[in-house]
Amino acid sequence: MCLTLSNSFTYKTNVRPYNIQALLFPGLLIGTVAVAAGAPSTDAAGDETPAPWNWHAQSTTVLEGHSRFTAPYEGIRSLPDINEARETVSFDLTGGVHLWDGAAAFADALVWQGYGLGNAVGIEAFPNGEAFRLGTRLPNITMSRLFVRQTFGFGGPQEAVEDGPLQLSGKRDVSRLTFTAGKMSAKDVFDNNAYANDPRSQFLDWSLMANNAWDFPADALGYITGAVAELNQQRWALRYGFFQTPRRSNGMALDLSVLKAWAMVTEFEWRYALGERPGTLRFLGSLNRADMGSYGDAVAAGTVPADITLSRSYRTHLGFGLNWEQAVTRDLGLFSRLGWSDGKTEAWHFNDVDRTATAGLSIQGTGWGRPTDTFGLGGGFNGISRVHQQFLAAGGYGILAGDGALSYGWEQFLETYYSLGLTRWLHASVHYEFVANPAFNRDRGPVHVFGARVHFEF
Repeated sequence: MCLTLSNSFTYKTNVRPYNIQALLFPGLLIGTVAVAAGAPSTDAAGDETPAPWNWHAQSTTVLEGHSRFTAPYEGIRSLPDINEARETVSFDLTGGVHLWDGAAAFADALVWQGYGLGNAVGIEAFPNGEAFRLGTRLPNITMSRLFVRQTFGFGGPQEAVEDGPLQLSGKRDVSRLTFTAGKMSAKDVFDNNAYANDPRSQFLDWSLMANNAWDFPADALGYITGAVAELNQQRWALRYGFFQTPRRSNGMALDLSVLKAWAMVTEFEWRYALGERPGTLRFLGSLNRADMGSYGDAVAAGTVPADITLSRSYRTHLGFGLNWEQAVTRDLGLFSRLGWSDGKTEAWHFNDVDRTATAGLSIQGTGWGRPTDTFGLGGGFNGISRVHQQFLAAGGYGILAGDGALSYGWEQFLETYYSLGLTRWLHASVHYEFVANPAFNRDRGPVHVFGARVHFEF
């Protein structure tokens, strides 16, 4: 997930093989020499206890390019209309440790390098979920996650928990209350989807990995401090999160006035089955408050170009989302997301979308003798409110959009990918994305994006 422009220059290629190797090879080495970190044990009464600790690593390399396209003009947030290729690389080392009954702490050290196409601007359905708008030529490191999680079980049936990043293996009560506090991604908890959620292994597109109309709380790298409470039952779950927000749109520094600047999100999840095939519906509501500008005030001020910063004041931003997934067969799954926000105030965290609708499918390769392969096809539409259209037409710009002018049209996009399972830990995939009316502008595009991804995970 990407988010803050750190370099204003544009160049045609940024493929630096030695940087890719510097991040990919440590992950491969770790996977080669690794042994099981921690496994659940059995106490004297025969009950399984959680693993005392674990660690995991991943490395993802993405190479993308687009060809020249029609663009009679461009602005500060335009995708360059030239032939372009860019690469991104990420490496995560995560670890967890059992603290006391029901509690564990987790940390994630993230190393990243590279840039998204056009420095990650100009398309709202941006084609690389691994591209940060805070790009870097050389590898950079941050502690992306550092949090504590406490679970209170209410007894009754239990379920197994597999060992994985950000979770220790063991068992837990199905009926439970869980609290999480610290630095995390809001997407770790909210708006999940079995088929369209993780740009490291599924769709790369921002609009298919998350609800684009949810301005989910995050700094420029996609992480934020906050606290989440989750109540889980057999058929449903209810979640609430309270997070900090950046001091400025798509920034890194946080607004410390937590009584004036915050982001809240609530999600209700209902799990059901059609025959023997599971399905899930998630209803999401969000309310953000920050020192945001008003599109209406910026347009009314009459400045050319429209300047949103002159109208900043502490305001709220309201949004809703619907997230659906359905297993049709053992290998075929369907998904969809719908999203709406009020479209009155400045985009603050993620992108500029006020309306979105997406749908798609995911197929495992069992039918053609490749059970570890996956084929995915998804697409949809992104739009903005009328006053938001007027703001961009007056030369204003947001997080991703800002061509200096606007001939408004719904942004339309389609992504397809094929992921090839090479080993248990290593996958390679090829991707194609088509985008019409990029950043809601009928005067520009369409854009054809071709990409390849290599993902290692232990």
